[in-house]
Amino acid sequence: MEHNIPELVAQLTLEEKAGLCSGADFWHTKTVERLGIPTLMVSDGPHGLRTQDPERDDPNHSRKAVCFPAGCSVAASFDPDLARREGAAIGREARAFGVGVVLGPAVNIKRSPLCGRNFEYYSEDPVLAGELAAGYINGVQSQGVGTSIKHFAANSQEYRRMSASSDMTERTLREIYLPAFETAVKKSQPWTVMCSYNRVNDVFASESRMLLTDILRTEWNFKGFVMSDWGAVADRVKGVAAGLDLEMPGSGGFNDAEIVKAVKDGSLDEAVLDQAVERILRIIYLYADNHTPQEFTMEADHEEARRIAEESMVLLKNDGVLPLNPSEKIAFIGGFAKNPRFQGGGSSHINCFRTASALDSLPEHAQVTYAEGFPADRDAYDEMLAAAAIKAAENADKAVIFAGLPDSFESEGYDRSHMQLPSCQNRLISEILKVQPNTIVVLHNGSPVELPWRHEVKGILEAYLGGQAGGAAVTRILFGAVNPSGKLAETFPEKLSDNPSYLFFGDGDKVEYREGIYVGYRYYDTKEMPVAYPFGYGLSYTTFAYSNLRLDKET
Repeated sequence: MEHNIPELVAQLTLEEKAGLCSGADFWHTKTVERLGIPTLMVSDGPHGLRTQDPERDDPNHSRKAVCFPAGCSVAASFDPDLARREGAAIGREARAFGVGVVLGPAVNIKRSPLCGRNFEYYSEDPVLAGELAAGYINGVQSQGVGTSIKHFAANSQEYRRMSASSDMTERTLREIYLPAFETAVKKSQPWTVMCSYNRVNDVFASESRMLLTDILRTEWNFKGFVMSDWGAVADRVKGVAAGLDLEMPGSGGFNDAEIVKAVKDGSLDEAVLDQAVERILRIIYLYADNHTPQEFTMEADHEEARRIAEESMVLLKNDGVLPLNPSEKIAFIGGFAKNPRFQGGGSSHINCFRTASALDSLPEHAQVTYAEGFPADRDAYDEMLAAAAIKAAENADKAVIFAGLPDSFESEGYDRSHMQLPSCQNRLISEILKVQPNTIVVLHNGSPVELPWRHEVKGILEAYLGGQAGGAAVTRILFGAVNPSGKLAETFPEKLSDNPSYLFFGDGDKVEYREGIYVGYRYYDTKEMPVAYPFGYGLSYTTFAYSNLRLDKET
């Protein structure tokens, strides 16, 4: 259906126009019934839907959905088509749930391993992050559902995220922190962009004309609308003037009244407000006019989530102990074997319709015994649990320890204070190594961790946060049904203090990005510094060789 958007805007009252620029509630835009303007529903992503249950008047109670691998996992595939497949599956679920815009992907650069939201982000490398984001966006939007790429821009920490200023040179901003957004906008035109909470060089992202208009729209030719992160508005009138179209979730009418007042007193040009409303309405009708019912099965999406996880896990070490043979006596140790950590905390936490643990997914005839060893949800060394685990390891041919970070160690809303695993896990790994030389560690984490025992264990599999079917993917890789082929999308330094942002990360309200463009491997390579595992590293079970390599360009 064709809509004359400028004519529709001309029929709106000033108050209605201001109202359309803020949310009706936590998840919906406002309607204008007299003109037949419908609502648009948005939902948290990026790795699955956190959609409010329509039967419950509670924004924190979400419908059952499929949790796909998080961004930290998918990035290790180095495969934009895999990101597209994940996006398409999420887009199908969104359409079935009546969701018009999925709030993702999240593409902020991993400046430090400590950022609490690194599990959502793709990489320390802007090229990789941009290509994966473009794939994801094209996947979601192929289903007639929009995306909201986030968080624009330079949001690389959670500490004081509502007020901190990311201070950097223009070269650093343009070479490191903007290119992932630029690639995604130019290659896939997300329906919306979500601005971040923080300031950039002392200007709130929600009030930065340089970011929201000069760069995003004039330089990159972005066609959609810009929305705020939830509560990321400081001065609403300045935001409209800068290019912030939609405030979410709304202010109970307070900021709408400020817009009306500014137009009436001449401090805000009504034509600027009209332009914001036009952008919002174009996306509302793009969804409403093309929305058709969608059938999907969560079981099929669960299997797709497993396949994506299998492509995204990284084999860090293998001294002849993998793959496992079902005829061997294997000890599975650690609470994560039974209760895997497969997603991060905060706004992207998904109410999964089911999960698969490594213990649930053993191949037929596998001789596996299980010992908890340590709990999955906290750092607590239990002598009885440890003793049982050590005995199980001693009596087995090989021990597989399922280690990682509990939910409380990394989440949206706060940053990590160190890069270590829970001390109970490191202690038990050391004890088991005394009785079982054939020890393998499987890691469940959203960001690099220090590995003090990495030279002593025989195998390490980085499972990351592999979604609700991640446990099944781990087992299939351990037993050789799947060849591990992921590569690290971030550097694992030997220790936290090696990271180039170490002295300046999360430093009060003014955060100086003194390392400049030397983020991640750019720093370690330039300084010729040894690392635990470099960007791009990953082993497999195959042997292969390159030959007859040729360049296809002169320069």
